[in-house]
Amino acid sequence: MRKLASLAAFTALCLSAVSPVIADETLKMGVVPSFSDESESSGVHSTYKGDWQYMVGGGVASFDCNGDGFPDMFLAGGENKAKFYVNQSTRGGPLKFKEQQSGLELDSVTGAYPIDIDGDGVMDLVVLRVGETVAMQGLGDCKFERANEKWAFNGGDSWWTAFSATWEHGNAWPTLALGSYIDRTQEIDPWGSCTDNWLLRPKAGTAGFDAPVPLKPSYCTLSMLFTDWNRSGVQSLRVSNDREYYEGGTEQLWHVDAGKPPALYTAKEGWKPLKIWGMGIAEADVNGDGYPDYFLTSMADNKLQTLTTPPVTGNVIPADFKDIAYPLHAIAQRPYMGTDLRPSTAWHAQFEDVNNDCIPDLFIAKGNVSAMPDFAMADPDNLLLGGPDGKFTEVGDKAGVASTQIGRGAGLPDFNLDGLPDLVIVNRNHEAQVFRNTTADAGHWLDLKLDEPGGNRDAIGAWIKVTSGTVVMQREITIGGGHASGQATWIHFGLADMTDAQVEVTWPDGTHSDAAKVNADGFYVLSPGKAPQSWTPAS
Repeated sequence: MRKLASLAAFTALCLSAVSPVIADETLKMGVVPSFSDESESSGVHSTYKGDWQYMVGGGVASFDCNGDGFPDMFLAGGENKAKFYVNQSTRGGPLKFKEQQSGLELDSVTGAYPIDIDGDGVMDLVVLRVGETVAMQGLGDCKFERANEKWAFNGGDSWWTAFSATWEHGNAWPTLALGSYIDRTQEIDPWGSCTDNWLLRPKAGTAGFDAPVPLKPSYCTLSMLFTDWNRSGVQSLRVSNDREYYEGGTEQLWHVDAGKPPALYTAKEGWKPLKIWGMGIAEADVNGDGYPDYFLTSMADNKLQTLTTPPVTGNVIPADFKDIAYPLHAIAQRPYMGTDLRPSTAWHAQFEDVNNDCIPDLFIAKGNVSAMPDFAMADPDNLLLGGPDGKFTEVGDKAGVASTQIGRGAGLPDFNLDGLPDLVIVNRNHEAQVFRNTTADAGHWLDLKLDEPGGNRDAIGAWIKVTSGTVVMQREITIGGGHASGQATWIHFGLADMTDAQVEVTWPDGTHSDAAKVNADGFYVLSPGKAPQSWTPAS
């Protein structure tokens, strides 16, 4: 088996879900998680700094670059140089990182997403910047070099703030979406100062990309996510936009079908206008119907969208979503502690089962844009604990992660490979924070990686199904979403009290791997036509 680094490109968003109906019968509310702030002792000292051109962004990319299975970190610096940290943690131990020169020490960085672009089994990195976005080719052993010219990757000159990727059927190279923000050359007022988002498709018959295709109209994008929202086998592109800088724009959903120009979903297809200060996208099957739901961060009015019409086999599913954030107690519109009761400002959001009870939890990074007087300044990050009734309960303060720094990007990888997702937060004009998950009496767990032959080595667009007893969890493998932050690490499932599970995969080409038994509290690599391969950390 090739080095583990070659298996490590997965969704920026690691999500698990269980049907609330089933959960009522088989599961109980998991324990309240506990996190230890190890920011100082971890060795991570990085600050996302800058004036107005860095009021957004501030991402972190988590991925394994040296094949040891432990996630390493790249942190955006804004006006500071970006920094790269190699993970030196031991299994189950305190979180330890060492800064290393990697070739990624770039300036003007807003965020980054790990992706194996050239399909060589070594992770690459798309680095978003104010200026030119750069595709950095992974050379192995945590070394990278610029590949824009080699791959005909046009990084443009814009205020780049969002990214996502998919593999269109039949292509060995990915299709990339780049999202941009305000036109830096124009006055902000009046509305209409947004620059174009781009779609970069692979060039036929050779390695690399064709000229960018503008996604018009574009409305100051802060998050993008290729997602198979209707389980058709083809990912569409969700785009979340900041309503502050345009008039008449909305959130967007694009058709991106092989051999066709990109096209917006229309009202006839069920798509409804939605105007928010769109900042981040997180995906999970929250209601257990087998289809993804979407948490959209904003200023005050965060949304949790689910399909309005229950899916019916054989029927065309309209792209019609409704907001269920309020009834599920997931709106998170104001600070939940302290005396500052002005509306919140939410950025990175990510679902992850942090206490291993089989139910997805939701982390939200919060922080004022700068000093906007109508919004909270003391704005604690959220950790919403998913319950068996499908509703969420705020436990950020009890869990020890209610930071009131000016949060932006974040990630929840299992840094020390103990089966408990940890937490890293990038803050504007403050040092990044690192929290170790120390939850006692958490449930069992399962960590998976996908390994597929061909250009799409990490099976982006696949669906994983984990069944244990009557509990069923499903997750789509994606690249994108969040806020300027990408995660390509072990795909985590909590198993509660269950000691084994059945895992099956629907691969991007539609083929299906039959259910195979795996034991709890273990790491497994899944490949088409092969039994799951067990893996054990060296330390």
